[in-house]
Amino acid sequence: MADYSIASGTPCLNTAVSRIGRIRGVPDDDMRTIRRLLKVWRDHYARNLLRSAFYDGKQRFNNLGISIPNVVAAKAGVVVGWPQKSVRALADKSVFEGFETPDGDPDGIGRIVTDNALTDTMGEAIISCYKHSCSFLTIDYDPDDPSGERILVTPRSADWSSAIWDNTRHRIAAALTITDNDQYGNMTAFNAWLPGRNYACRHEAGGWKAERQDNRLDRVSVVPIVHDRGDRPFGHSRINRTLMNLTDMAMRTMVRMEASAEFYSVPKIWFLGLNRDAFSKDTWSSLVSSINAVSRDENGDVPSLQQVTQASMQPHGDMLETIAMLASAETGIPAEQLGIRLTNPTSAEALAAAEDQLTRIADRQNRAFGVQLMNAMSMAVQLRDNTPDPPDLSGIRPLWAPTRVVSEAARADYYTKVAGANPAWADSDVGLSKLGLSADELRSFRAYQQRMKAQRSIEAAQGSHTATPAATVGGDREWRQQ
Repeated sequence: MADYSIASGTPCLNTAVSRIGRIRGVPDDDMRTIRRLLKVWRDHYARNLLRSAFYDGKQRFNNLGISIPNVVAAKAGVVVGWPQKSVRALADKSVFEGFETPDGDPDGIGRIVTDNALTDTMGEAIISCYKHSCSFLTIDYDPDDPSGERILVTPRSADWSSAIWDNTRHRIAAALTITDNDQYGNMTAFNAWLPGRNYACRHEAGGWKAERQDNRLDRVSVVPIVHDRGDRPFGHSRINRTLMNLTDMAMRTMVRMEASAEFYSVPKIWFLGLNRDAFSKDTWSSLVSSINAVSRDENGDVPSLQQVTQASMQPHGDMLETIAMLASAETGIPAEQLGIRLTNPTSAEALAAAEDQLTRIADRQNRAFGVQLMNAMSMAVQLRDNTPDPPDLSGIRPLWAPTRVVSEAARADYYTKVAGANPAWADSDVGLSKLGLSADELRSFRAYQQRMKAQRSIEAAQGSHTATPAATVGGDREWRQQ
């Protein structure tokens, strides 16, 4: 089926065209499921767009209309990027490096990862997952490969996808991914994913038409990438309502600070008993001139001058600090990383504790992501080999970069101590990964070991062929090298 990946299309789609009555080539039972999937997409699309706007810094300024004039609010640009920071701070701790295949990769897992650049595209799926609460990986044949041996594993964003959850089997029961649209934002193509069959649906002049593709899977070839599943099968977004409200509060505070700064630059001066005509049109020049003079009025009185004390900027800074502390508590990110210099700086121990909190979340998420990656690989191998049963992938596990920063000295000390107690562990993949070797470095090291082993075998074979018996002494042969 056609594939346009996670970033296809325009930023906004027209939901009205998704009310489809009939699609040629789709039976009634499957059509009911497709209508349900389209309704799920419509119901969540507006909220997904809002979260995308907050992530991209394009949300509408939410003015309360109390102290900020509308003319000022209309010109306010977004200067608070906490939603994106909340997503990226956690997503940057989930770096997929491939799979460990101890038996030489007989199932071709490495080829699937390489063909789909999965070590890169998985990062896109994780960012989208934290942004919208979930994203998806679809597994399908490559339409440009007639042999059927190349499998596509494609990340899908939730704002262009929908799914129905199977509570009994704890997996997706049906899914839909939008793949194309026209210049007006009208959906023109989508794929429907059902157990054992998929539909590539496209809008043509005569209406909607579907092309069916059958497979031997007993499940939907789509896996969810979910953040914080909890009580919701498709998770919770890192850009939740609380964080969006705090971002709006911080934006209003920043706009008030900007407006106050305009007046803070110039002293507030009042002339009592002076006609307005006494001022020149260039007020700024009058304020900054070294010498200024004001004449007497018509009664001969001298106007009096009074300077009003400037409003302090301190309350705005204090309020912004309070909002940042609330955002820090909500996201688990230290306030200093949110761009705030606190009156009482956070201690090193508190910063380390905050980092540990994100690390624990990332470790838990990586385990959940790993389960779905293994499900995706199982379906990819089964589709490629066209077998009725899923393959046995025992011993294969996904590899992730360390979620915490550990010094080289600490790694070496840990490795030395454990290797001393368990020498076999020292040369294992687990032990070398604890030493800090990435998946690529580990593969390079294993290849080096194989070359050295082969070289020693060749040298040993050459040595045995060049040795001949020289003499017999007491019934034993004495060997000499030629």
